Amino acid sequence: MQFGIFTVGDVTADPTTGRTPGEYERIKAITAIALKAEEVGLDVFAMGEHHNPPFVPSSPTTVLGYIAARTERLLLSTSTTLITTNDPVKIAEDYAMLQHLSDGRVDLVLGRGNTGPVYPWFGKDIQDGIPLAVENYALLRRLWDEDVVDWEGRFRTPLQAFTSTPRPLDGVPPFVWHGSIRSPEVAEQAAYYGDGFFANNIFWPKEHYQRLISLYRRRFAFHGHGTEQQAIVGLGGQAFMRKNSQDAVREFRPYFDNAPVYGHGPSLEELTEQTPLTVGSPQQVIERTLRFREHFGDYQRQLFLMDHAGLPLKTVLEQLDLLGEEVVPVLRREFAAARPQGTPPAPTHARRVAERAAGRGEAAV
Repeated sequence: MQFGIFTVGDVTADPTTGRTPGEYERIKAITAIALKAEEVGLDVFAMGEHHNPPFVPSSPTTVLGYIAARTERLLLSTSTTLITTNDPVKIAEDYAMLQHLSDGRVDLVLGRGNTGPVYPWFGKDIQDGIPLAVENYALLRRLWDEDVVDWEGRFRTPLQAFTSTPRPLDGVPPFVWHGSIRSPEVAEQAAYYGDGFFANNIFWPKEHYQRLISLYRRRFAFHGHGTEQQAIVGLGGQAFMRKNSQDAVREFRPYFDNAPVYGHGPSLEELTEQTPLTVGSPQQVIERTLRFREHFGDYQRQLFLMDHAGLPLKTVLEQLDLLGEEVVPVLRREFAAARPQGTPPAPTHARRVAERAAGRGEAAV
């Protein structure tokens, strides 16, 4: 099982000091956080894609390429790559290039994002969100799977005898997760292709994500990719920790109350009760995360959001120390001990290359 962190890259004032970092400082902080993730033994660093303030990750592959050059083991991913407003040709090229530069340490989560105005900024109509996701991904698959592509669709100009370069590393494209907060169509798309399904698992109660993940698992089996147990599932989560839970709540409350994502809404206590947000001791984070398996079944990837809402870099790095030293080792052990035989491991490039060479190919991805 893979454990890691993801960032939305918000630039938010620290409510305890009133200070807002500049874009340069925030971008540098994101790279420092990724390097720390590898240092403390995490498996994955993922970043979102946004094209509006107060967020800075408008070019994930640029940042991930820089991080790839500074790391040796860390798997680099996205917490959303906008399949609706990005050109599939550019996605195919950018992530294949990153795949080569990182020696295969890359995958991506495709999604529609949560910012409506992004559609007209890139010449698209938000009413076409789902059709764009379906058509653009169908083209992206062909660009990676076929050396020469002829294409005609609804939303872009046709392609004639087109070859996307560079070709995927070792002939195996980056693994794709389809990310969703609320759309059953996305779960169906992931199941149809036999890809992974990443449930945001942040803003809604567990029952909401149970429905989406259950749908994905059923349809994964229906489309002939394996049993429901063999479906590839990832989950998000949020945590803030201190050795003493009262200290964690006291320190995190002003950041929660002013967060651009959920501030000025439900109280901290209400959201921790209704969603996976956990503010407390490392042991409380362990216990809460282990219950995810009871709700969603065995899964392959767990990512935590830890660097948002104006938290200073020093605090985030302290959080990563706690996550890497006290939380993840226990989670690794407990999840492994309870994992039923036949549950697939998390996808990696090396594993997928070996599976293809062994003749299992697409059934294994």
